[in-house]
Amino acid sequence: MAEQRRPRARRRERKVIPSGKAYIQSTFNNTIVTLTDPQGNVIAWGSSGTAKFKGSRKGTPYAAQMAAHEVARKAMEHGLRQVEVYVKGPGSGREAAIRSLQSAGLAVTSIMDVTPIPHNGCRAPKRRRV
Repeated sequence: MAEQRRPRARRRERKVIPSGKAYIQSTFNNTIVTLTDPQGNVIAWGSSGTAKFKGSRKGTPYAAQMAAHEVARKAMEHGLRQVEVYVKGPGSGREAAIRSLQSAGLAVTSIMDVTPIPHNGCRAPKRRRV
């Protein structure tokens, strides 16, 4: 009884993408960094949670810095060199993530704030009394 050899699964070829877009969504509890090609297809993503931070430490600038550095390293394996940065949200990890992308070796060509601003939309959460 001869064993049938299954055809080997093809390796996915890495596309070389010289420039792309970086989306940084920074909330009070977490920071999510996504790097895409110019068409919007995701190359690499990561967050403070995937960078091994849990609980309230996910919202810190250091956690955002580590997440952005990890994502930049993954994307540079695809040949990414330049990024346009789009920042959304009020969190503390915004600037730290941008600085981390630059220090990882990505050239930041532009930074845009795309935080949605309500024209008196939903009721805001109640204020904290400490």
